[in-house]
Amino acid sequence: MSPLVTVVVVNWNGLSLLRRCLPAVLVQRGVPYEVIVVDNGSHDGSPEWLQRLSATLAASPRAPSLRILAGKQNVGFAAGNNLAIREAEAPFVATLNNDAMPEPGWLAALVAAAESDPGVGSCASQMVFASSPDVVNSAGIAIDRAGIAWDREVGSVRHRPDPPTEVFGASAGAALYRRAMLEDVGLFAESFFMYLEDVDLAWRARLRHWKCTYAPAAVVRHLHSASAQEGSRFKLWHLGRNKLTVIARCLPGPQLLRYGGAIIGYDLAATLLALTARHDSSGLRGRWAALRRWRELAIERRHIQSRRTAAWDDVSAWIEPVPTPAMVWRRFRHLREVLAGV
Repeated sequence: MSPLVTVVVVNWNGLSLLRRCLPAVLVQRGVPYEVIVVDNGSHDGSPEWLQRLSATLAASPRAPSLRILAGKQNVGFAAGNNLAIREAEAPFVATLNNDAMPEPGWLAALVAAAESDPGVGSCASQMVFASSPDVVNSAGIAIDRAGIAWDREVGSVRHRPDPPTEVFGASAGAALYRRAMLEDVGLFAESFFMYLEDVDLAWRARLRHWKCTYAPAAVVRHLHSASAQEGSRFKLWHLGRNKLTVIARCLPGPQLLRYGGAIIGYDLAATLLALTARHDSSGLRGRWAALRRWRELAIERRHIQSRRTAAWDDVSAWIEPVPTPAMVWRRFRHLREVLAGV
């Protein structure tokens, strides 16, 4: 039977993570699927372990197939996923972090949510903290008119397996994408390398009238920032660069002018906070790297905006208002408290 879903896992020196992730993937039931692991030039024994696992699965007629795409260098999360998506032929593609362990029924719940409406281009999982599985890590992507994106419902009590609800976008750490949507709006932007590539894709999908639903029955346990440590300079640099890149590429012109003051104000505040409180210029340097690409960004923006079919009212229904400074501070403090407690 041809696979309905291709599950993609991108790995770089994550053997200890793969040993937990893949066994949880390979016991999924209810839908025919295959697994593609993209190894980004690991040197920790991951390629050898994957080859042995693939041979074991090939000897079992009931096991899903495991394909390995082995690269010589780390091309990043975005490009790694794209390699597998281009290789796959299934109608749906599920992306999964190597530090995430799906619970039984995860894949079937995502597919059921997607098949309920042909206009659904992506589905978000309920990601819970592996160390505190009763606490939500992400219930999809939320975004406001100041250009700030965050994980919905982070820190809340684990949700019941209620029917799916519509949200702005899906976290690519555990998401399902309809191939027709990816063919329409394009794959992950490889220039992002990693971080916020899913926000960029969610924006492009919304601009083309594709919906995203959140399936609380599709649960994944996530080792938060296990692949790239929380607060690392690497992560802060990419977040700084990619945040400006998303805004420059995706926010329509009238809204960019209308909310530009709030976007600049909050971004300056975040940069100054990092410089003064953390004595870290990584985010500033990342933003400067984005600004230096203004010519390329202008070309990318023209292409994305020229293909927009959705009215702003349809898109804005899923975008939060410009927050007050107190709201942003409470959100930031809440996140720190949640991460400190898991």
